[in-house]
Amino acid sequence: MVTGIYVDWGGHKLKLTWMRDLMPERELITSVHAFCFHEGQLLMVNLNDRGWDFPGGHIEVRETVEACVIREVMEEAYVTGDCTLLGAIEVNHEENPLWNPSSPYPKVGYQVFYRMDITAFLPFDAGFESSERMLIRPEEAANYHKGWQKGFDEIMGAALGKMRI
Repeated sequence: MVTGIYVDWGGHKLKLTWMRDLMPERELITSVHAFCFHEGQLLMVNLNDRGWDFPGGHIEVRETVEACVIREVMEEAYVTGDCTLLGAIEVNHEENPLWNPSSPYPKVGYQVFYRMDITAFLPFDAGFESSERMLIRPEEAANYHKGWQKGFDEIMGAALGKMRI
């Protein structure tokens, strides 16, 4: 299913469209994120600059998309696991009068989302940008994630639909 919603990110009007099972061209991917699960519970990390969130970040030079999500989850949550692509959110600035052509982000870019089934918890070191991790019931995610938007409901549905039995 493809649906679009409009959001205001710091005065920037953006259209966000969830596209299930989509893997965009690498140069259009602005970030990768993981909905990580262990025994039916969702992992959240407390990021120093934005509060409770899902692990994720930016792709490094010569890094694959999947290698990036595995690295980011390790750095922020200190867990490992098996990844499954969920899809991507198209972040469209075409109606954003504040978008700048010299922005590091493309006019139409993508945030890619994976589901990770956690296979190992390592000692939490807080050595990168997160201060703690916790497991919650998936339906509680919006209570913790301060930037929760309707599109995340669709991603969560996709993640829960790909649960391994």
